[in-house]
Amino acid sequence: MLSSIERDGIVRWQDVEGTAGCPRRPRTNGKPVAVIECLQEIPCNPCETGCPYGAIKVGEPITNLPQLSEDLCIGCGTCVAVCPGLAIFLEDDSHGPDAAQVTFPYEYLPVPEKGQQVRATNREGQEICDATVVSVRKPKAYNKTAVITISVPREYLHEARGIALNR
Repeated sequence: MLSSIERDGIVRWQDVEGTAGCPRRPRTNGKPVAVIECLQEIPCNPCETGCPYGAIKVGEPITNLPQLSEDLCIGCGTCVAVCPGLAIFLEDDSHGPDAAQVTFPYEYLPVPEKGQQVRATNREGQEICDATVVSVRKPKAYNKTAVITISVPREYLHEARGIALNR
């Protein structure tokens, strides 16, 4: 039986959950945690070299899938911006019983503003729920990739992976 990635090229939560790049459970301690949705063995390691805390390991050979050390990850988001495949996200499940936050890379214009109401999209680009932009980071070190954090209903924590700006 073909996986969803083999069938249609779209990564789904069931493809990510349980991999070495996925935390065992969402973090509820007020700190986001990286979720690495890199599932192809390609020569790439900017996440490893870019993480200032050593929380991501690729090792040798360079085609290994990234492994996340949850205890070392502080949720800084550097890996989100340096991943050329746009395959790393932060999840934060510590915002009450109904809300969660998702952080993702954003390489479109216009860049949304903090407080802006948007529509969260899933991995297929389909709009899935209303969201609010919590933060927008654009440091020069991020090489023109903005890192956006949105607040979404908790049930969309593992599904929200981008935004569509309200028209």
